[in-house]
Amino acid sequence: MTAKRITVKRVYQEPARSDGTRVLVDRLWPRGLSKARAAVDRWLRDLAPSDALRKWFHARPEAWSVFRKRYLKELARPESAPALDELYRLANQRKKLTLLYASKNETHNNAVALKDLLEGMRKPPTGTGPGGIRAVRDRQAKRMPR
Repeated sequence: MTAKRITVKRVYQEPARSDGTRVLVDRLWPRGLSKARAAVDRWLRDLAPSDALRKWFHARPEAWSVFRKRYLKELARPESAPALDELYRLANQRKKLTLLYASKNETHNNAVALKDLLEGMRKPPTGTGPGGIRAVRDRQAKRMPR
């Protein structure tokens, strides 16, 4: 998959034909926006960060890397799996995909983190698999006296 097929856009911006499939990735419907004006094709609210994480990041916008790491950890939970699978399915189609968000922060938000995840086409870390096993071994090796 090529990167330019996935874009992020604030849901309050005018929809465009070039948006392709428009997917809202916020838990709450955007304030003051009608469904017709939003032109959303899918609403994957289970991909949104938890309220606690969202509020934490809102108070600390400079902590983007910490937010992103915590958000990916949340996405690794079983309850996120169906929505995440749907997002991967949409991303694997030949159409353009636009991830919609309501945040005023246009550079650091959950849609940007999801775009990064999709462009890498890898699921969030679960602690299993070769990467997880290697990380455990590395931690164990650091603890062992030499």
